[in-house]
Amino acid sequence: MKKSHQIAASTHCIHNHWQMVITTLLFCIALQLHTVNAATQFDNEQINEIVYHIHTYYVEDIPLSHIQANNINSLFKDLDPYSKYLSEHELEAIFSAANGRYTGIGIEVERVDERIVIVNTLPGSPAAQAGIEGGDKLVAIGQTDVTKKDIAHVSKLLRAAKFATINITVERAKTNLTLALRRQEINLESVSSQLLKSGNGYIELNSFNNHSYHDVSRHINKLISRNGAPLTGLIIDLRDNPGGTLSSAVAISDLFLQAGTIVTTKGRFFDANQRFSAEHGDILNGAPIVVLINEQSASAAEILAGALQDNGRALIIGKQSYGKGSVQSLIPLGNGTTALKLTTARYFTPSGQSIEGVGIKPDIIITPQSLSNLSKDVIMNGEQTNKITVLAKLDSHIMTAKRLLQK
Repeated sequence: MKKSHQIAASTHCIHNHWQMVITTLLFCIALQLHTVNAATQFDNEQINEIVYHIHTYYVEDIPLSHIQANNINSLFKDLDPYSKYLSEHELEAIFSAANGRYTGIGIEVERVDERIVIVNTLPGSPAAQAGIEGGDKLVAIGQTDVTKKDIAHVSKLLRAAKFATINITVERAKTNLTLALRRQEINLESVSSQLLKSGNGYIELNSFNNHSYHDVSRHINKLISRNGAPLTGLIIDLRDNPGGTLSSAVAISDLFLQAGTIVTTKGRFFDANQRFSAEHGDILNGAPIVVLINEQSASAAEILAGALQDNGRALIIGKQSYGKGSVQSLIPLGNGTTALKLTTARYFTPSGQSIEGVGIKPDIIITPQSLSNLSKDVIMNGEQTNKITVLAKLDSHIMTAKRLLQK
């Protein structure tokens, strides 16, 4: 698994004095390391605290008797890719992202063949405005060559720039481009919507943060108001959605369900075992739902898709999702300025199926080429593809969903 969104995780805090359900920062490249930095030094008290939490809360029981002061860093290599030590900066970034804020240039990256590759840029971000594109490879930051550097080093260079203009050099089609950017605070807009001519609504959900539930509710009510009548159906676009907070995924699922299980979590300690159920009330009053997913849909996006699918509430269309089915908890260390991000449980759909490494299988599988043609611009503008409008395809799928849901 090499996708950058593999670090996206629904997380919560074990200690009660952190009264916030949060998400791993999706677009801060500093958080994509899978192990603690080799240069990180811990004293004996910190080592004992970290080992205790892993022994008590980690989702699997692993032997810890061999851990000593000189090899504490190696312990993280024995854990899954989502568990790591968080510095003060990384912890602050996580809380900011959970509240829909992010300070940076707006890039999502992954490490491929020893190169740092840009996967995506945030809409309206400095990176997007400067013309950086997905697929670009980082070459240099300022005068520093980063072709052989790791993600942590690149992140440090970007943070050092603070809010000054900095030149970013990327490789695109074997040509180097140098672009000037300035780090800034970016508000993460997780939801956008459009009323389609057929009376169907379209909602694009980019991530799950602490505001997403209210944003989805607001957008649906806005669509109903514009339509002047209840929506005929709803398309929920979760493609390329790397996930977010567990609470957000549960709350949004509950918007469309009258009853039934939404998701369960299972782990080794008592509070890791939970069942989340829907309460009475459906914002669409039973109107059919189509959910679009692809191989980049992960974590909280899979919880929503799985809940609607297993409860017979929606038709899932696209390609099998990523399979990020684990829960990460934030455990404060020391005085609470640093933390341990630790996998403490696994997700299971209402039917009892594990999401981890499996993902959500669509009811209707569409090839990547076909699904990519259903671009958000095409959906919203009703452009034609091969003389068949995409909107007509989606309307047909909604009718299919309606027939299936009435059985």
